Amino acid sequence: MNRLFDRNSVCPRPLAERRNKIDFARDRIDPDTCELHLTDSARETVRQVACEIRAARACGASVVMAFGAHAIKNGLAPVLIGLMRGGWITHFATNGAGVIHDWEFAFQGFTGEDVQRYVAEGQFGLWQETGLYLNLALAVGAYEGRGYGESIGAFVANDGLKIPFPSDLDAAIAAGAATDADDETLARAAAAADLKAITRHIPARPGFLQVPHPFKEYGLQAAAYLSGTPLTAHPMFGHDIIYTHPLNRGAPIGRTADRDFLNFVDAVSRIEKGVYLSVGSAVMSPMIFEKALSMSRNAARQRGRAIEHFAIHVVDLAAATWDWTRDGEPPQDNPAYYLRFCKTFSRMGGRMTYTSADNRAFLVALYRELA
Repeated sequence: MNRLFDRNSVCPRPLAERRNKIDFARDRIDPDTCELHLTDSARETVRQVACEIRAARACGASVVMAFGAHAIKNGLAPVLIGLMRGGWITHFATNGAGVIHDWEFAFQGFTGEDVQRYVAEGQFGLWQETGLYLNLALAVGAYEGRGYGESIGAFVANDGLKIPFPSDLDAAIAAGAATDADDETLARAAAAADLKAITRHIPARPGFLQVPHPFKEYGLQAAAYLSGTPLTAHPMFGHDIIYTHPLNRGAPIGRTADRDFLNFVDAVSRIEKGVYLSVGSAVMSPMIFEKALSMSRNAARQRGRAIEHFAIHVVDLAAATWDWTRDGEPPQDNPAYYLRFCKTFSRMGGRMTYTSADNRAFLVALYRELA
């Protein structure tokens, strides 16, 4: 039998003791005053994207933006919130790290630990509040039938969590044990069992657990939750610091992430005449999009419909060494072939562009073009 590491053998430290590199108040991007450089070619792409977004919104098609954690770490939440409130982005998707950095900004106004230092000390990622609260919020969210992003957005917006009474959890578990229990009842029973196991290890009484978020205006997740705009999270096991915490359990992560994936697929199913923006996400975005598009096309074809006309715009810092639009996919002996995001997106149909640009400059320019 394979041996498993015991998470209870690690000792998280208070988040307040951690030295952070990023101060949101100092590093935030103001879309109205920020001046950042863009090439003429990139500016032309921005104008094209803005035109396509306007057309997509006019016909009710999806405008989906998937982004990596650096969009949050770079202080772009005000820009993304502005695009959301303007009605230009209908769905956001990020990875587990994007969720964590956004939450830490809302909770303490800082994020970005010194990885090299804390790995050497055996302390990287082992921070009590981040691990405890986010794992607990996901377990509560799974019990309440929420997705990953919505669970954290609600936690921030509400400044806390509703911890169920043990009797309520027992009732849900008992309902799932009934021979005639439907799938929804079974899922709630399983989530209740997960939450019951987790709450045994936290010093919180049933009822409302108040966790103030004094900087919640810094958080994209809370703003998305309050506006009703989907913000889905697409984590990978072992990739995020919350996996190091003793309270971490795989089941709530799986339940909430599964719900978010299906929410994302639903958005992609309405991408005909729409726009997909992939900003600074080399792996997560192309991987979930190709599966979501295949599922959406499968369902559409059964109804006699097609998903063929849409735009994909990929933005990243890597220099463009291959013209994917003109020349198609490069041969396997060309390093560009292994640039996962371009390789994947070039196979999806629709119209793809790749722009080498700082995500701050690109998104600020897009915000202004749409304002």
